[in-house]
Amino acid sequence: MGLAMASNVQKYLQREGKPVLKSWNRTASRGAPLVSLGAIECESIADLVSQCDIVFISTSDDAALVAIVDQILAVPTLEDKVFVDTTTVHPNTTTDTSNRLKDRGALFVAAPVFGATPAAQSGSVLMAQAGPSDAIATIAPFGKGVIARDVMIVSDQPEKASMLKTLGNFIVAGTMEIIGEAQVLAEKSELGSDTLERLLELNFPGVAHSSSTRMTQGVYFPEKGQSPWSSLDLGIKDVQHGITSAENAGTRLKVAEVALENMLRAKAFSEAQGDQPLDSSSGYGIIRQDAGLDFENSFVRERNARSEKERE
Repeated sequence: MGLAMASNVQKYLQREGKPVLKSWNRTASRGAPLVSLGAIECESIADLVSQCDIVFISTSDDAALVAIVDQILAVPTLEDKVFVDTTTVHPNTTTDTSNRLKDRGALFVAAPVFGATPAAQSGSVLMAQAGPSDAIATIAPFGKGVIARDVMIVSDQPEKASMLKTLGNFIVAGTMEIIGEAQVLAEKSELGSDTLERLLELNFPGVAHSSSTRMTQGVYFPEKGQSPWSSLDLGIKDVQHGITSAENAGTRLKVAEVALENMLRAKAFSEAQGDQPLDSSSGYGIIRQDAGLDFENSFVRERNARSEKERE
């Protein structure tokens, strides 16, 4: 996700004749595509922050964000720099991050994005932004039309954007749970997955239909050597954030609890398969198993058989 968004920013800077992007990645080799686009790779976070007035952060989880902010805070001067975090983290983590940077005179915007890697590559994610209005105005050129198809301005409180993303993730996870159950019933009742998917396309387009195709077209169980659209580990983290946020607010996300159980069981399946990478939609495989079906649907079995034959 970070590489895709950074690539789109670098392309925008080139088109506009502006100074090139400066980047840093924990695994330097993963930043090579940015360098090939003309970006400059920095030796450290401190090196990057000292040279830039606007810094975007895109990392995997709360712990990684905290570690990066620790390094940012080691830079002597942060006054008036704008930090933009696109990571999906718990709202409490966003609050802590904002306070730590604010104490050093920096501005902070939480800007999580909605969408998987293909959407980030095409610049069609939706971005939510929350933070000081002057900071949001400063980063406006990089939002709609560059990183995202559109931008929602949520609040002047950064944690509200993280809460919105948490709710969005809950809706996606809940939808995938419902569609997974519906697809299994369609298969078991001999109605047929194609018939149900056509209904979803005609009457429930958008998230419901795309969730279905992630299952029927094998995205939930990537082919060997292929990366998931959205990793199961990150999906588990996102759903857990929703559950704990609900607990903190004195309510429950019961559908999320069901989805989480299936995702954790899918994680166990992955580990039993030698840490086979799975997509965050792979709870579908567990729903299949509970109904007496194989984890792999017919599309996955046929695809894997073709690949195995090609390797022989």
